[in-house]
Amino acid sequence: MNMTDFDRFFLNDSEQGLKSFQHIVFETQQRLSQFYKNNSDAYTGLVPKEIEKELNALSLTSSEGDDPNTVLDDVFTKIVKNSIHVSHPTSIGHLHCPPLIPAIAAELIIGALNQSMDSWDQSSTATYLEERLIKWVSEKLALTSSTDGTFTSGGTQSNYMGLLLARDRFCDKQWGWNVKMQGLPPESHKLRILCSEDAHFTVKKSAFQLGLGEQAVVTVPTDTNKKMNTCKLTEEIERLIAAGLLPMCIVATAGTTDFGSIDPIPEVTEIAEKHGLWLHVDAAYGGALMLSQKHSHKLAGIEHADSITIDFHKQYYQPISCGAFFVKNKESFRYLAHHADYLNPENDEEDGLVHLVSKSVQTTRRFDALKLFMSLRIVGEKNFASMIDYTLNLASQAAGVMDLKDNLEVCNKNPEINAIVFRYSAGSPEKLNELNTFIYKKILHTGTALVAKTKVKDQVFLKFTLLNPRTTIVDIEDILYSISQFAAEYENRGITQ
Repeated sequence: MNMTDFDRFFLNDSEQGLKSFQHIVFETQQRLSQFYKNNSDAYTGLVPKEIEKELNALSLTSSEGDDPNTVLDDVFTKIVKNSIHVSHPTSIGHLHCPPLIPAIAAELIIGALNQSMDSWDQSSTATYLEERLIKWVSEKLALTSSTDGTFTSGGTQSNYMGLLLARDRFCDKQWGWNVKMQGLPPESHKLRILCSEDAHFTVKKSAFQLGLGEQAVVTVPTDTNKKMNTCKLTEEIERLIAAGLLPMCIVATAGTTDFGSIDPIPEVTEIAEKHGLWLHVDAAYGGALMLSQKHSHKLAGIEHADSITIDFHKQYYQPISCGAFFVKNKESFRYLAHHADYLNPENDEEDGLVHLVSKSVQTTRRFDALKLFMSLRIVGEKNFASMIDYTLNLASQAAGVMDLKDNLEVCNKNPEINAIVFRYSAGSPEKLNELNTFIYKKILHTGTALVAKTKVKDQVFLKFTLLNPRTTIVDIEDILYSISQFAAEYENRGITQ
């Protein structure tokens, strides 16, 4: 085999390379189009054990290379067919959005160009587009001119970065201690992070990854609307100080995972400023409200945060993964910057050459900004706003319909964003957990819909997450009817599981 024989494996200027690319892309888009045309349910795949069995029988490699059509046959019959149809109007379980067509097209360009966003000489134009989009989001959130940010893989990484900077800034200010150079100070076991009891699990996960342990996270009770109780927040801070502990950061949530609740950011900001604490706002879910014409006020006060998490693979309808992290003061990035001679030497920055690795905990990173750029240009801000406003209105309408049904218990009758937590409540109280678990499984494996299952005070509840602007109130009513039918089936068969 000579060098030209490899041309067919890469996108390049050779006839073989171009033909190979065009063929597999054409075949893939044809098959995807057929899948979406013929797929009428949120899930039509097998049960977990049967999927595992099918995949275990699948060849992972070939000796000389299989025909692309043969491989695509396997992909579509064994993988695509058994996948969740996230664009279906009844796929309403998780914060898992239907991706926009322009963003899907952008994924192809991203994969073909294969830019790496760590150094300018690996990303060139991509560097400047990402920087412009960071500035655009900052302006939409009314952040200060000193704000800076970076694209991330999502909320987990962004929350981690917020707490990392909060930790290192506290150690610097409190003791003149450089964590980057010296490691954790002897007093680090006293550091505390405050968040609501409904904050994302990554607050605790970040705490132990940062060497502080889960014990560093102090959860504050929420009110009846699942928002942080600021009176309790103040009490907790005072209690910690009295005990000789060191509060360093408050995490406010703008859109809790289950309820979509938004903590009272202005009040939390006032408390953080009074005690000199870093304020991180996790707006992975709720950040998209900045585009809404009717609901953007719910993010009031976010501009005062020291750091912010935003996810574009939720209500911005971007393919996974696509998120961003922002800091009020760009100087905060000094706590994680590191210079390598082969990648981002300091003298390059002095000469005005931008290396984005200096603002990230990642090195190799995808050109995800292109997805958002193409979506904003082709869809338009007004259509984004309309889609977001529609889904919030749909959630309010659906919660009203559900609240009128005697057999349903709705936790959040006035949803703040577009998540509704509820359960089927008719029947024996001691069997409600089993009943709702049964309903959850039946909804999925009959192809009726995809809803989520969660717990509220150790009781099993179901959840609608209405991100899809193609979902209608008729879809919701059909699902509710099926839920009542599955509940009757459970009672009639006396199933316990």
